[in-house]
Amino acid sequence: MLSMMFIGAACLFVDLVVGLRGIDVGSDTYVYAEVFQQLRGNLVETRFEPGFLLITRLMSLAGFNVHTYQCVLFGLLLLMAIVAARHYFDYLGGERGRMTFVIASLAFLFISPMFVNASINAVRQGLASLPVFIALLAFHQRQWRSFFIWGVIATSFHYSSLVYLAFAPLLLVNLKLLRIAALLAFIAYCTGVTMIVVRAAVPALYNAVMDYSLASKYKAGVRIDFAVFSTFWYALPFMLSGLIREPFSTRLKDSTAVYLVMLLPFFALGWGNFSNRYLLSAYMAISLMVAAIFFHSRLSVLRNPILLRGGLMISCAVFYYYVINQVLV
Repeated sequence: MLSMMFIGAACLFVDLVVGLRGIDVGSDTYVYAEVFQQLRGNLVETRFEPGFLLITRLMSLAGFNVHTYQCVLFGLLLLMAIVAARHYFDYLGGERGRMTFVIASLAFLFISPMFVNASINAVRQGLASLPVFIALLAFHQRQWRSFFIWGVIATSFHYSSLVYLAFAPLLLVNLKLLRIAALLAFIAYCTGVTMIVVRAAVPALYNAVMDYSLASKYKAGVRIDFAVFSTFWYALPFMLSGLIREPFSTRLKDSTAVYLVMLLPFFALGWGNFSNRYLLSAYMAISLMVAAIFFHSRLSVLRNPILLRGGLMISCAVFYYYVINQVLV
C-alpha cells in the first residue's frame, strides 16, 4: 500500500507538470490543442489514428479544457509505463517486489529525455511506444493473443507501430542469428546502404521518410551517433551480467532480443528527417532494462527500496526541469 501511494503521488506530480504546461512547451503541443478545440461540435479532418482520435473527440465533446486533455493523455502514458513495467517484471520471472520494480522503472523513465519527448512532443507515438514493447515481449513468449491485443492498441495510437510489429517474426529465430542480422543491419545503416536500397527499391517509401516534417530544422542523414549509442545499451546487460542475480541475468539477456528488434526500424529507415522517432520504443525500453539491472543486482544497496523510492523523488525533480526547459532527444 505504501508503494502504491508513493507511485500515485509521483505520478500525480509529473502529470500536473505535463498537463498544465503552456501550448508553447513542446513543438507539437499547439497542434494537439488546436485540433482538440476544433473538434468541439465540428468534424475536423486530421491525421490522428482512431484510438487517439476517439479519446480526443470524447474529451472535446465533453467540454473539458486543454489542460485536462493534456493531463489525461499523459496519465495514459503513465498507465502504459506501469503496465509495461509489470509485464517486464513477469517476463523476467520476478515473484516479489513488483511495485518496487515499478518504482524503479518510473524513476529511470522520468530521467530519460526521450520520455519527455514522448510526453510533450511526440505524444501519439509516445502512447504507442510501450504497448509495442509489451506486444513484442508477448510475441517472444509465444503469447499470441496478448501480442495481438497490444499490437492493436499500439497501432490505434500511432501507425508507425506496424513497422516494429513487422519485425516481430525475427524473435522466432535463434538469438545468435538475430544478433548477426542486427549486426549486418547496423553496418548497412552506418555505411548508407539501407538508404540506397530503400531509395532504389521503394522510392515512395524513401520520399515519405525524407518528406516527414521537411520544414523543420533537424539533422537528417545517417546518424552514427544514434546507432552507436543505441548499441551500447544492448551490450550493457552482458557487460554487467556478473552483477545481476540469476536467473534474472539470463532472462535479462534474453530480453535484449526484443530490444534488438526495436532497433531494426531505425537501421532500416533512420536516415530521414526526425530519425530519432524510430528509436522511441527502444529508448523507453532502456529505462526498464536499467531498472531491472538495479532491482535484480547482487549488490543489495542498489535494490534497496528506500534508495529506489528516493531515486523516484529525485527523478520527479529532474523530469520537472526537463519539461520546463524542453530538454529533448
